Amino acid sequence: MMLTQSIFSQNLDIHTLNSTIILQKLNDLFGCVYLENNHQPVIAFLPTQYVLNQSGHSYFFERTHHHQYTQIKKTTLLEKFIKFNKIGQKNINKMSFNGGYIGFIDYNFSAQFNINNTFKSQPNLFLGLYKSYLKYHDGKWIFYSHEENATDIFHIIHSKLVTHKAYIHNFKLTHKCQARWSKQQYDQAFNQIQNYIKAGDCYQINLTQEFIAKAQGLLLNTAEKFWQLTNAPYSGYLKIDDFELLSCSPELFIDFEANRKITTKPIKGTMPRYDDPVLDEQSKNTLIHSQKDQAENVMIVDLLRNDLSVYAETGSVKTPKLFNIESFNQVHHMVSEVTAILKEDVNPFEMLLSALPGGSITGAPKIRAMQIIEELEGAPRGAYCGSMGYFNFDGTGSWNILIRSIQKYQDNVSLWAGGGITIASDCDAEYQECFDKVSAMLDLLNTWYQPENTQEKSES
Repeated sequence: MMLTQSIFSQNLDIHTLNSTIILQKLNDLFGCVYLENNHQPVIAFLPTQYVLNQSGHSYFFERTHHHQYTQIKKTTLLEKFIKFNKIGQKNINKMSFNGGYIGFIDYNFSAQFNINNTFKSQPNLFLGLYKSYLKYHDGKWIFYSHEENATDIFHIIHSKLVTHKAYIHNFKLTHKCQARWSKQQYDQAFNQIQNYIKAGDCYQINLTQEFIAKAQGLLLNTAEKFWQLTNAPYSGYLKIDDFELLSCSPELFIDFEANRKITTKPIKGTMPRYDDPVLDEQSKNTLIHSQKDQAENVMIVDLLRNDLSVYAETGSVKTPKLFNIESFNQVHHMVSEVTAILKEDVNPFEMLLSALPGGSITGAPKIRAMQIIEELEGAPRGAYCGSMGYFNFDGTGSWNILIRSIQKYQDNVSLWAGGGITIASDCDAEYQECFDKVSAMLDLLNTWYQPENTQEKSES
């Protein structure tokens, strides 16, 4: 797929609309997706083609001139759906989406290539070919399109944003979001991991637990409050029929930069934030000097260095940052950075598929860690710990790790949290770390809880 040289662009003059309102107004357009992209926001819609994987089967679709979609037969492999050209392989100051592919790949879809596993009964992968999109810069939303009928699409988008009301379908929880595991069940999984470590099966396992709820309405209508709460650089939103994915992720998986440079920034090590500046600084200093967290972090750095080296030019894998502390709204994180230069003949998408799931959310050694996760967690993770992001047509792009993410399929809502377990881990501390990471999001989500008898009274 080659990107045409011509591009249509137009200022939309919608300064008062934030990303959530725009998404609500465009809600009826298929494949509407938003990426914060490290403060380079983009909203895309109406992919010309897309691939959807569900329950182990991939389905390919193409857009007709009526903006409807027809399933098409594809005998090619998924890897061949994405094709790159060589336009734009030059130095750029800031990466951003400029037409190409956007979507998500869930944890279980990636894990299946190395272990026998199960899937959530919802979309496991979506990749759309997007040639029309909005970008926010210099305080303005700009419409861009590489399509022949760009002016027609512009008028459709402009009309919806200027004249249409935001689509509001009130979101409510009919059952409160609560942990699927009891503390006793978490303890049992933790102790089993300790036994595996002592037996030499693994060094570290990223043990996570699920928080589940029942809900009605659009998850989208919670997005603005979640994004304000977390201020996450790799947040995003995607809706495919009755599946919604809301990311509040602080973690980059891989940046595919110009001149074949790749960068990954694994997070391992967490301490809570406090309103009291003295307590907050103490919490941060505890993380800075935590030998346990440094050991955990360096295990994952070594794992990722190994993953990248398979595709990198010899001698190009570097670790420019080790044990940096980055502070987010709810937590302090220990973050390292690994860089490399891709070999000339490496396809960036194939490299992404091979590197997923990210080492920071599996453990080491990676394949055995995934097997233990499959055995102990009791439910497929779905989009959680997968990746959401984009590729431009020139192979540059950015993909996150889907932590701090909420997924809704039909009336089922799930939110996950966890952490790395090593021989030095304390069970109660690791259990508490789950809540340090997710409690603010969990508390916010439960503000939409409305018992069914209350609904009936309000509707009468």
